[in-house]
Amino acid sequence: MKKLVIVFSILFCFSCHNQAQTNPKQQAVINADPIEVPLENGLAKAYFASGCFWCVEAIYESVKGVDEVISGYAGGFTDNPTYELSNTGRTGHAEAVEVIYNPNVVSFSTLVDVYFGSQDPTQFNGQGPDRGSQYRSIIFYQNEAQKKTILDKKMALAKTLDAKIAAEVYPFQKFWIAEGYHQDFEKRNPNQRYVRAVSIPRLNRFKAKFQELLKESAKH
Repeated sequence: MKKLVIVFSILFCFSCHNQAQTNPKQQAVINADPIEVPLENGLAKAYFASGCFWCVEAIYESVKGVDEVISGYAGGFTDNPTYELSNTGRTGHAEAVEVIYNPNVVSFSTLVDVYFGSQDPTQFNGQGPDRGSQYRSIIFYQNEAQKKTILDKKMALAKTLDAKIAAEVYPFQKFWIAEGYHQDFEKRNPNQRYVRAVSIPRLNRFKAKFQELLKESAKH
């Protein structure tokens, strides 16, 4: 009986995630025209989803030219998503980050390299131990030039690895800022169990591969 309950729970969960991803509202998001975010005080914004936003925020904050990184939700069809709602897998959203950067110091192309170089690019619907559509990989483009950059790099990586690359490519629509306690979570909670076991090792693997991109403060 217990096994049957577990099986039905898994099927229900899978069904919820599938419904969110095949929802006509989700297709409208995927097919929409991209929204371009204007420069503000010389700084640009880029948006990425790559598993737990605690991990991704810390990675991008270590990169030269990045001024700030904000955790939030993007890619879905539900207004005002919360952490609890996102975790149901029914909002269409993925945990994402807003990267605020100086394009004179670091290019969008380099930020895409950071994206692919800081994850398992072949893992679908999650990163590491985090599984589900809310942890899926998405790169958001704001114009055709960014879209071409993403697709070219994705194709080249697929050829290099001889594997299918998981990242979805979406037109940017809207970024919803996550709850305050998620912001700078890894920095503020270095001894939290998940941070110690998953976030910090992921950050350190990135640092080891991309020393030339790191801020001086991130090299120690």
